[in-house]
Amino acid sequence: MNKRKHDGKHLTLSQRIIIEKGLCDNDSFLSIAKRIGKDPGTVSKEVRKHLMENVVSGRYEDIPCQHYKTCTIKGLCSSSCCQPCKMCTRPSITCKTICSEYVEKSCDKLIKPPYCCNSCTKKGNCKLRRKFYSAKYAQDTYTETLISSREGINQTPADIYMLDQLISPLLKKGQSIAHIYANHAAEIPCCRKTLYNYIDRGLFQARNVDMRRRVRYKVRRQKTSFSIFTKEFRLGRTYDDYLKYVKANPNVNVVQMDTVEGTKKESGKVLLTMLFCNCSLMLIFLLPDKTEASVADIFDWLNEQLGTDTFHELFPLILTDNGTEFQNPERLEYSHFGEKRTSIYYCNPHSSWQKGMLEKNHEYIRLVIPKGKNLDNYSQNQISLLMNHINSEARDKLNGCTPFKLSKLLLNNKLHSVIELKDIAPDEVSLIPELLK
Repeated sequence: MNKRKHDGKHLTLSQRIIIEKGLCDNDSFLSIAKRIGKDPGTVSKEVRKHLMENVVSGRYEDIPCQHYKTCTIKGLCSSSCCQPCKMCTRPSITCKTICSEYVEKSCDKLIKPPYCCNSCTKKGNCKLRRKFYSAKYAQDTYTETLISSREGINQTPADIYMLDQLISPLLKKGQSIAHIYANHAAEIPCCRKTLYNYIDRGLFQARNVDMRRRVRYKVRRQKTSFSIFTKEFRLGRTYDDYLKYVKANPNVNVVQMDTVEGTKKESGKVLLTMLFCNCSLMLIFLLPDKTEASVADIFDWLNEQLGTDTFHELFPLILTDNGTEFQNPERLEYSHFGEKRTSIYYCNPHSSWQKGMLEKNHEYIRLVIPKGKNLDNYSQNQISLLMNHINSEARDKLNGCTPFKLSKLLLNNKLHSVIELKDIAPDEVSLIPELLK
């Protein structure tokens, strides 16, 4: 007989109801199996696994002994008693309570199919132990087993200890779970969700406070009209103009640009950030102040070090916001010799999401330099160290690769030597304030 191919699916409540009805109708396991599309062996295992006793108080106190018919024992209650014990009529004395030879009698039908009393015609008056198959009881038992089997921790104490020794030091350096998995996936015997659960349960030395905060996004504001739309520096460089340019040149390498302030004051150092959208590489420069001249000085220095052709190759199109430090586009677009080196476009006012990749990357800076921290005490060497650590963290969106490694493939490597971009060893990546101390 050809066995039915196993479909790998668990029985449902509907199928269990069909099994119960078939047992009550005294149908064979084969006919029941055909009805639910399963193998007869599956039905047999299901019935035997989920049998329940019909327990009624006091019902099983006088179950007869297996040796009742052949028993000849006398005088267990008193040496003066001459009648066989099995004939005793005193209600307080039964074979079960006084005889050491007592063996509970069982029904022979329960050791062979259908293994239950569902279809038995004598079940109403039967004095033996009875077993039934109930679809509801079977489903409840199945559900409880399914849940309990997934509870607890599926690791030995030794495995948890070794995992803690690997994960906790890296988390305390400010590394993300994505970065850790990108470099140690083969050493971690669980998925990311499970790892988060272990940390949440306090199984590691590292705690939730050692992990990065969950990102909360602000509610998007409705677009409104601002007088800035009419300002001269935006003419021909609006976000709509940017979209048209990108549509006409789909292979253009877009660079997003912005500044990051330490404290809200009129003077003081700020960070100029530039992000290559094709590889997520972020450049960070320390400016003495937030002015057009300081930004232009960085452009001129890069142009001098790279050459106008290489500068244009790396920065063909720059998208930025409407900050006062960027409101002289001609000064940024052209070199001292009048050569066109880039094209500047502007986001709509109050629409920082239009350069969302860069805004998202600013979170890496805030992990090391919290918002409100004065930048005057930092040097460019420290900022370059921060930049290298940020660019050496593996990203999920890059399939576990780091921005630095991807940039080596997609960008002109002259940039790396000019800015002294370096690759930090995976386990040495640190994105906590102690990095710059």
